[in-house]
Amino acid sequence: MSSVLYQGNFLEFRESQKWEFVQRVNTTRVVVIMALTPDGNLLLVDQHRPPVQGRVIELPAGLVGDDGPEDILHAAERELFEETGYRAQSWKCLVDGPLVPGLSTEWIHLFLAENLEKSGTGGGVGDEDIVVHEVPRNNFLIWVNEMQTRGYMIDPKIYTLWFYALSTSV
Repeated sequence: MSSVLYQGNFLEFRESQKWEFVQRVNTTRVVVIMALTPDGNLLLVDQHRPPVQGRVIELPAGLVGDDGPEDILHAAERELFEETGYRAQSWKCLVDGPLVPGLSTEWIHLFLAENLEKSGTGGGVGDEDIVVHEVPRNNFLIWVNEMQTRGYMIDPKIYTLWFYALSTSV
């Protein structure tokens, strides 16, 4: 049993057995998508993230059901389209589990999306300022390192999913 220490609009700060942690008010599930184009390019996005005060290179991702009940696959489809303008014909959940179990109750679902078709502009919704990057598979590490050199922060989930996919011959 945990108790609420503070509740904001989107997050609760909770305590259980002297352990403090964060829980989202509206959902506990997140989808992250490794989207591969028919040419084998990986779609990455960058956007400004206020907590780290800078732009971060990430995989397309988002909350499940932040606007009401939603299944996990639908959330992945929606987030991919909103952020990149692509739709995928093939979806596979590669792995799921707690995102940062020492800090949050959030649960992450990592998807592979293939057979992509561009059918929108992407860029996010509302005030999101998302830039889409198509990164050639054979230049992945070089490209990410170049972006880091240019001052972008890199979300480590990019590496996790990339190397997981490579090890399972995705």
